[in-house]
Amino acid sequence: MDIHEILEYLPHRYPMLLVDRVLEVIPGERIVALKNVSINEPFFPGHYPHHPVMPGVLVIEALAQTAAILSFKTMGGKPDDKSVYYFVGIDGARFKRPVSPGDQLIFEVSILANKRGIWKFAAQAKVDGQIAAEAELMCTVRSIE
Repeated sequence: MDIHEILEYLPHRYPMLLVDRVLEVIPGERIVALKNVSINEPFFPGHYPHHPVMPGVLVIEALAQTAAILSFKTMGGKPDDKSVYYFVGIDGARFKRPVSPGDQLIFEVSILANKRGIWKFAAQAKVDGQIAAEAELMCTVRSIE
């Protein structure tokens, strides 16, 4: 999936859209996506000017966005302006290496369960084959009024 199709599945826009391309998606199973990390990211001037590091919470957010695409692909639909995709839990989040400008993050997300509208995922973000971050994520789609 290129960025144009990703925009159909995620409501996020700059500066919060954190998925550049989907490399593989198997609905009901797994997804592999990527983000090219640039020095032009809006968070680098403040995190940290002398040694730029992508905030870990944004790496986890990028994994959640990747999971959202997998959820919608699995459900066979796209989000609309009457629904929102929420985090409901993050377990076992670990950060193994910093993510710096010039890195390419590869997101690997697999479905662990979907019960009563709560999706549970195993998620890893890698740089050069090394785990940068990993967590179990729980998300849900809810209607907004």
